[in-house]
Amino acid sequence: MSATTVDDRARYRANPSVLTALKNPRMLTREVLAGLVVGLALIPEAIAFSVIAGVDPKVGLFSSFIMAVSIAFLGGRPAMVTAATGAVALVIAPVAPMYGLDYFIATVILAGIFQVILGVVGVAKLMRFIPRSVMVGFVNALAIFVFSSQFPQLIDVPWLVYPLVALGIVVMLVMPKITKIVPAPLVSVVIVTGVVLAFGITVPTVGDQGELPRSLPSLFIPNVPLTWETFTIIAPFALGVAVVGLLESLLTAKLVDEITDTHSRKSREAWGQGVANVLSGIFGGMGGCAVIGQTMINVKASGARTRISTFCAGLFLFLLVVVFGDFVGTIPMAALVAVMIMVAIGAFDWHSVRPSTLKRMPKSETLVMVATVVLVLITHNLAVGVVGGVLVASVLFVRRVAHFVTVSRSVSGSVARYVVDGELFFASSNDLTTLFSYSDDPSRVVIDLSGSHVWDASTVAALDAIETKYQALGKTVEIVGMNESSQRMRGRLTGGFE
Repeated sequence: MSATTVDDRARYRANPSVLTALKNPRMLTREVLAGLVVGLALIPEAIAFSVIAGVDPKVGLFSSFIMAVSIAFLGGRPAMVTAATGAVALVIAPVAPMYGLDYFIATVILAGIFQVILGVVGVAKLMRFIPRSVMVGFVNALAIFVFSSQFPQLIDVPWLVYPLVALGIVVMLVMPKITKIVPAPLVSVVIVTGVVLAFGITVPTVGDQGELPRSLPSLFIPNVPLTWETFTIIAPFALGVAVVGLLESLLTAKLVDEITDTHSRKSREAWGQGVANVLSGIFGGMGGCAVIGQTMINVKASGARTRISTFCAGLFLFLLVVVFGDFVGTIPMAALVAVMIMVAIGAFDWHSVRPSTLKRMPKSETLVMVATVVLVLITHNLAVGVVGGVLVASVLFVRRVAHFVTVSRSVSGSVARYVVDGELFFASSNDLTTLFSYSDDPSRVVIDLSGSHVWDASTVAALDAIETKYQALGKTVEIVGMNESSQRMRGRLTGGFE
């Protein structure tokens, strides 16, 4: 066995492991209770996302239950929660009204298959190309998104909702100072619910959000023709779900990695999400991906670290809606709104917007972060914001690097010597041909590239153009100092642009 294999195993070993948690009563209690809090928080959102997708609430609830339980075994990021999400709901929303539920479920299954394929081919490795400024924008946009999504529960409601939300927030602020054994969000939900029931307060409840299912999910094989026409109908939506779901899941996994100071297997997470979506579709679910808000409740607010919490989240979600549906229906929405507000406040990177940070940070980094946030808020899609942020970062990077190339000229007797420093690629090499004094140079010209690197065909074409211009004037050109990689690039491409 190689040292690399041993290092990889150590790098990705879960810490703490499920076995460690099972042997530690205090840790096990924390994991189970964290799962209970997340299970409660998933109910109203799963119902809301079902409405967005244009399907029955039980479709979102079944999906959340199946995906949370399956990803606990299949996923590569312990403690991350997967369920029905708004991002996926927005992408797949047109399918059910236009083509019916069978095509909707077929789209979910195909999206899962696409994710498995993308995971196997290593799409997760592309995460390394997402800059930190985009990650910060992603987190801040998420926090704003979670916070703003609570507004419908705070507008045009009985005035008693506001003191109940304030009570829930106060409990979550004070509880960690007393004890961390029981998650503060769970205590908050219990106390706020207790106050509402004890005093007979009439406020919106979970039961008002939609009818809860009363039975187990059953197999659902979509009745669609297995034809190319069917594929062309559902494939664009399925691919959209696959890409959006993977992007949101992998970014969430990276965020949890940073919070817990551990590593996770992104490729496994990618194909695990795909399998979970396939299972969700087979049992009549709407599909989904990592749920960032609930993951933050699980990891940051409740302190969960293992797959036990994720499994319990799915298990409790099922028990709460099927077995204890009548009780769950009495939980005031104010209690869950308070939890989500604290999640939003805790998730926002306040350091990134401090005046001292903004003053010290390069303007380009701040621009990328703001662009990511703005795109998310405009489109209501985290994936669009991240892709847009990466594009903005790429353009700014190319512009910055393009100005790093310098060309210095010296003349000694009958020889003109040019020293080129910097990375030569399409952005920097486009102006390279304008930096030479063709008419004024003597008969022999030496171009020294020992301080640069040739990256693409644009640069080779620029070097060819320089040689051609000198040759037209009857002068000889010698290019020296190229490293081995640049020599191979030029040797393969030179002379092929005419």
